[in-house]
Amino acid sequence: MNAPHIRPELFTWEFASDPYPAYAWLREHAPVHRTTLPSGVEAWLVTRYADAKQALADQRLSKNPVHHSKDAHGKAKTGIPGERSANLMTHLLNIDPPDHTRLRRLVSKAFTPRRVAEFTPRVQELTDHLIDQFAHKGSADLIHEFAFPLPIYAICDLLGVPREDQDDFRDWAGMMIRHGGGPRGGVARSVKKMRGYLAELIHRKREALPDTPDPGEDLISGLIRASDHGEHLTENEAAAMCFVLLFAGFETTINLIGNGTYALLRNPKQRAQLQQSIERGEQELLDTGIEELLRYDGPVELATWRYATDPLEIGGQRIASGDPVLVVLAAADRDPARFDEPDTLDLSRRDNQHLGYGHGIHYCLGAPLARLEGRAALGTLLHRLPDLRLAADPADLRWRGGLIMRGLRNLPVEFTAAQPSAPRIASR
Repeated sequence: MNAPHIRPELFTWEFASDPYPAYAWLREHAPVHRTTLPSGVEAWLVTRYADAKQALADQRLSKNPVHHSKDAHGKAKTGIPGERSANLMTHLLNIDPPDHTRLRRLVSKAFTPRRVAEFTPRVQELTDHLIDQFAHKGSADLIHEFAFPLPIYAICDLLGVPREDQDDFRDWAGMMIRHGGGPRGGVARSVKKMRGYLAELIHRKREALPDTPDPGEDLISGLIRASDHGEHLTENEAAAMCFVLLFAGFETTINLIGNGTYALLRNPKQRAQLQQSIERGEQELLDTGIEELLRYDGPVELATWRYATDPLEIGGQRIASGDPVLVVLAAADRDPARFDEPDTLDLSRRDNQHLGYGHGIHYCLGAPLARLEGRAALGTLLHRLPDLRLAADPADLRWRGGLIMRGLRNLPVEFTAAQPSAPRIASR
């Protein structure tokens, strides 16, 4: 840990590779810390578990950027890249009750345990299909060839994006997660293209909507049906909802698969125990293991933006009205006051009420789907590629820039090439 008098530097490339020592320093010496972000916006970082849990549930911390005390220029630097210019602000991550309650109720129908269970065969089909594409080569970049396309195609299927259009979504999403690594203005252009496509798709689905819903009706059709039957969902709200489900639904799962696989490769004893459990046909260690990977190096580093609507106190620190507050989930989930040996990966950890998917009314709606995809991806990888190994020096791996999410740019691996087998029925 850094010496008590040396405040760690935040948001550098070195910090991105391993932020946990800096977060440990903040938890001990400045648990509610005001800092200037790379964008120039000043915000409070909340790093202790108890304070984080309180802040996530505090109704005085609004999700609506209108409460940000700064001018329009400062406000434009918060939120999801490109959402303002594409008029996609009215979604679950930016609104409070009662609108939040209404919209969440509509979309929650797509993420019931029954609907997720019905989606399990499709997720497994996608998982096997993607592994088939590289299993014979003996090497792969697991981010670009596996962790990235799996949740993109899964969420597109759930939304009802036609198969022939899903590669366009893959391209737009790829630009969105570069976080400044692509051409100037590329994120905004991709978001606007996605916005235009969603508006057109919603219109087409509304024109062709049957009188009664089919079993397993896609989410966009369900949103249209609700808006046409008294729920007052505007077309812009529907487009914004689809946008945030795509954004939140794919990047979190990319990072769960990527970070989780990397953690297992760096912890061979834990990985071996999980592999043996999977080969015995057991599910329990995989289930607790996914939760531990979410805690240990989860996909969401900081919870999305909150703004104080009134003066309040967090962890003994006074927060002024209008101040932005960022809850550091990655720091809270390694708080030794809450978790025994928090810097140790323990796939069998039982007492694991992590905050990886948030807490309170903004708890991640798609968490059941992300867990399903994580179990399918990691379980199938370890079963089909049992000698999977890292093909790069960990010091050479790079993490994507960005404030909210935490994920690798690439994850090169090697393994014994599988013998060619009879082709499966194409899943795409």
